[in-house]
Amino acid sequence: MAVLGGIIKSVIDVANIFVDTDNHVKKQQKVLKELLLTAKDTQFGKKYNFKSISDSETPEIKFAETIPYFDYKSINEKWWSKLHKGEKNVTWPNSPNYFALSSGTTGKESKRIPVTVEMIEAIRQSGIRQVLALKNFDLPSSFFEREIMMLGSSTDLHERDDNKLEGEISGISASNIPFWFKGYYKPGEEIAKIDNWEERVEKIAKKAKSWDIGALSGIPSWIELMLQKVIDYHNLNHIHEIWPNLQVYTSGGVAFGPYEKSFKSLLGKEVIVIDTYLASEGYIATQVRPETNAMQLNTDNGIYFEFVPFKPKYINSDGTLKESAPSITLSQVEKNQDYVLIISTVSGAWRYLIGDTIEFTDVERAEIKITGRTKFFLNTVGSQLSVNKMDDAMRSLENHFNTQITEYTICAKRDKDDDFYHNWYLGTNLKEEETKVSEVLDTFLKEANKNYKVARSKALEGVKVNLIPVEIFHKWNEHNKKKGGQVKMERVMGKEKFIEWEAFVKDQQNN
Repeated sequence: MAVLGGIIKSVIDVANIFVDTDNHVKKQQKVLKELLLTAKDTQFGKKYNFKSISDSETPEIKFAETIPYFDYKSINEKWWSKLHKGEKNVTWPNSPNYFALSSGTTGKESKRIPVTVEMIEAIRQSGIRQVLALKNFDLPSSFFEREIMMLGSSTDLHERDDNKLEGEISGISASNIPFWFKGYYKPGEEIAKIDNWEERVEKIAKKAKSWDIGALSGIPSWIELMLQKVIDYHNLNHIHEIWPNLQVYTSGGVAFGPYEKSFKSLLGKEVIVIDTYLASEGYIATQVRPETNAMQLNTDNGIYFEFVPFKPKYINSDGTLKESAPSITLSQVEKNQDYVLIISTVSGAWRYLIGDTIEFTDVERAEIKITGRTKFFLNTVGSQLSVNKMDDAMRSLENHFNTQITEYTICAKRDKDDDFYHNWYLGTNLKEEETKVSEVLDTFLKEANKNYKVARSKALEGVKVNLIPVEIFHKWNEHNKKKGGQVKMERVMGKEKFIEWEAFVKDQQNN
């Protein structure tokens, strides 16, 4: 196996020599051209005259001028709903083989996002690119002999009446792994098909001793729960006692920062953390070098990107974009500016609001960080709090009180005196007066965000903090959707959802 590891590493080293070095702007121009030409004879392509757009001197400009923004609700009502009725050639040639179920972070109803064979191939190619980038992380040859634990949703996909398959994107991707990778893949096909999260993790814990895990991949909160289960089951001090060769963790779905402290507490030694950005709509970006935790956009694998400056005047109250909001291309972006991410893909999403906000840390390399969600932007009475600012506040509290806060949610609402407060629920074992935590949180936000400070001097009375066990957040996700997979906690709640949340918390605390 040592020889095999050396061979694999050599192949990666050689492959990197031949990696395409064209600039990302040119790659994006090529992707848009290919998307337009491929879809020109679809119902969507004919309505918006893709051929004319493709033939124009400035297709990027004409594309943006011709086609409106779509979120899931609008594109599904007008276009994708036709796919469920058996129509073909709607927004992409023929019909998709899969539908990715995504309940995201709001609501109980799952979205059904088409996933074509072209998208499966694009995700696979982006995954290969991620493997090739491991050369930059100076890993020993022995790493490439180890097994990889990919903890996503069940690969036992549901067969629809029209013979299409549906499931979460992580399950769809895992069910399409290359044959040569199956020997490295854990927990293996049999366990990966188990739909019940608790049963699946129990099986993983029982088999853990027989595996030599070198890398983990999955959403941080569910990876942590799995690791804790293995540790408890085998009465360990940390996970490296059973998987001593664990060297890499590939995070995805959410920012890793809020989980860093609690994740490290489960380890016996440092591991390399690599961020990725796989959404139900496609493989958006991956970290390709160790000097930064920013991720490079996958600019040549079936996704065309546009960016809308993330400013309150361009955002509707429900988190969607105003039609007048201006978009720019990769050639026009600037560093340290929040943008709403817009994508067009080989699955037939067009000028699609994925719901995330990003900022560029390196424009030439097309490297980004996720900064939040359009729906999770809290702008009540002008406070202008984005998720990255909220995450920073949690890290500040962790350091101040020497604790861990892996989950939180917030709602802006009026109290009985009709005053506005930001109401926070923090998932932590911290034993401290909630008023004291509120004061520290409020002070940090005023110092870190000038808009928040202005709001505090006017209509925003302050913050109220509730400290609860993090397990209540996990139970909430299970109650609303499903444990494991791509499930993420909503960071900002609307008033109606918050009423339901507070009732749920009260019920859990009384039981």
